[in-house]
Amino acid sequence: MVEKAYKFRFYPTPEQESLLRRTLGCVRLVYNRALAARTQAWYENKERVSYKQTSTMLTSWKKQEDLDFLTEVSSVPLQQSLRHLQTAFTNFFSGRTKYPNFKKKRNGGSAEFTSSAFKWKDNQVYLAKCAEPLPIRWSRQLPQNSVLSTITVKLDPSGRWSVSLRVNDTRDLKLKPVKKQVGIDLGITSLLTTSDGEKVANPKNFQKLHKKLRLAQKSLDRKTDKKSNNYQKARLKVARIHAKIKDSRGDYTHKLTTQLIRENQTIVVEDLAVKNMVKNHYPPPSPPGRGARGVGSDANWGEIVRQLEYKAEWYGRELIKIDRYFPSSKRCSSCGYVVEKLPLNIREWDCPKCGSHHDRDINAAINILAAGLAVSVCGATVRPEGSKSRKAGALKQKAPNSDAGESRAVS
Repeated sequence: MVEKAYKFRFYPTPEQESLLRRTLGCVRLVYNRALAARTQAWYENKERVSYKQTSTMLTSWKKQEDLDFLTEVSSVPLQQSLRHLQTAFTNFFSGRTKYPNFKKKRNGGSAEFTSSAFKWKDNQVYLAKCAEPLPIRWSRQLPQNSVLSTITVKLDPSGRWSVSLRVNDTRDLKLKPVKKQVGIDLGITSLLTTSDGEKVANPKNFQKLHKKLRLAQKSLDRKTDKKSNNYQKARLKVARIHAKIKDSRGDYTHKLTTQLIRENQTIVVEDLAVKNMVKNHYPPPSPPGRGARGVGSDANWGEIVRQLEYKAEWYGRELIKIDRYFPSSKRCSSCGYVVEKLPLNIREWDCPKCGSHHDRDINAAINILAAGLAVSVCGATVRPEGSKSRKAGALKQKAPNSDAGESRAVS
């Protein structure tokens, strides 16, 4: 059984939109009040406020005269917002994320409804306190015999309404095994290069609309009164351009990763620290397609690896991640010689030892595949000092001059 989410656009009636906007506003208010209470308790008394305590606060807030409107919407999304805040704090204390931020109205918002707050009847969705079903545009069918667990209603900054239906898919999604294996080197000029020598061009969705976005943002900056209608029109125009960039990038990424999963049994990628690479801001004027814009906005490396990871699990494929410090570009795929330096502007090079001519990206992809297969067979990392065997336990280290990725267990 696989848990999947199906996202659809819907166009609410005026009555539904009024109720949903009030629900999103109440969710935002409860989240922000709970976050403020937890922050204040820590700075003033060094106390940690738990989810249970914030739930008690929510009950008391509903009894206040100035907050009695909280009872006009479903209580489930309000309770879910407190659970989301608890998750945010859990991730913060574990070091995975930064401190939670306050929610802002201009960012739209979302509300999550559990099974007790919606009804699935005659292939229609009825939300709590809403008499009519949501007018969803069904772009695809839900899996048969699937069970809906939660429904999330979202309003994005561009004013579009969408609903995400989380279902438990009982179908067997495993694909027929194939023999093909591939190593992938992610890049900016070429979005990815495979060990077969194929290069996939970077669509550069952000660059295509960069000029239009820049002009729209300039127009927005000239609006001084943020409460005026002209400011809201300009803000909406900017948000729609961002939404178009996001949609085109997401569509391309999904098609690309699905194709890779269908055609290959084993896929090997590098475990890149994309968050750190996005911080690489070049001084102005920055080279086109470099740094944070090239990696974070256009290349979409992190999302490519994330989609490959969960799709491989769905469809019975194998995804292998190798160490990010493995010298895939500087190593000769023919003889294993590693050059000392290989600047980014050098796209082709000749091996000083065996004389082989290499395309930088293709050579890196071949080395990534070889290292990944070694990891798959012996269960070792490509760095000898951190290698561990799946069968024999710890692997003994090789001599200091040995190449990474070529360590072997010594009996």
